[in-house]
Amino acid sequence: MEVDHERLVQVLCVAEALGVIQNPVQRPRRQHWVHPMNDDKETSGRFLKFYNDIRLYPEKFFLYNRMSIKSFDELLKKVRDHISKRYTPWRNPLTAEERLTITLRYLSTGMTFTALHFEFQIGKSTVGEIVRETCIAIWNVLQKEEMPEPTTEHWLEISNTFYSKTNFPNCLGAVDGKHIRIKNPKNTGSLFFNYKKYFYIILMAVVDANLSFIYIDVGSYGKESDSNIFKESSFGKKLYTNALNIPDPTCLPSSQGSAQPFVFVGDD
Repeated sequence: MEVDHERLVQVLCVAEALGVIQNPVQRPRRQHWVHPMNDDKETSGRFLKFYNDIRLYPEKFFLYNRMSIKSFDELLKKVRDHISKRYTPWRNPLTAEERLTITLRYLSTGMTFTALHFEFQIGKSTVGEIVRETCIAIWNVLQKEEMPEPTTEHWLEISNTFYSKTNFPNCLGAVDGKHIRIKNPKNTGSLFFNYKKYFYIILMAVVDANLSFIYIDVGSYGKESDSNIFKESSFGKKLYTNALNIPDPTCLPSSQGSAQPFVFVGDD
């Protein structure tokens, strides 16, 4: 069978552009399955020794993990089944303790994957996978417990706390957006470029009077305004369709006037 080489090259180029295949030239052949620098990781027991030693000193443990031993153990108990990997004939997986420690170090200190790669003697891509998988597990396990959708009774508790702390009645939360600087993702043009002349993603959050998150929305384009992000967020859509279990209007304290609605506060 005669092959039309020109047609074949065209098909391969289209497939590569669509992400169906990747250009092998752009992915150099892997030189090591495990880098020689990390060969003695299991036999040396470096992490296990360090982990057991630092638990003897609670203040050092807190400085290292930004979390007390008690909190660490409680979190580990909840996510262990979700982040533990099976043992295989070829290799032993990293323990749940080490995976959680790597993730906490990344979240609490802002260390790069490269720095964690050297600190824990594992591949840089492995660090990325561990952080991503552990963060997803933490969110899935704790979201309903730590950030549930408020009920009417919960909203009233938040309002009462706002009034007792700030003398502001009928307030259910404070809303604001935070610009988080990033490297511009590939093939995104100016979507993440904003008026500050940097590339950003937006963290939109609603907090109560104790500065605890009620709702968060992360990842919106930096070019978007806070008001547009709020309107398009799941929280904003529920607010505008009266689907947030917000209490009915009530009279202000020490007032006999007409009932006033509950509100969220924000900047201009």
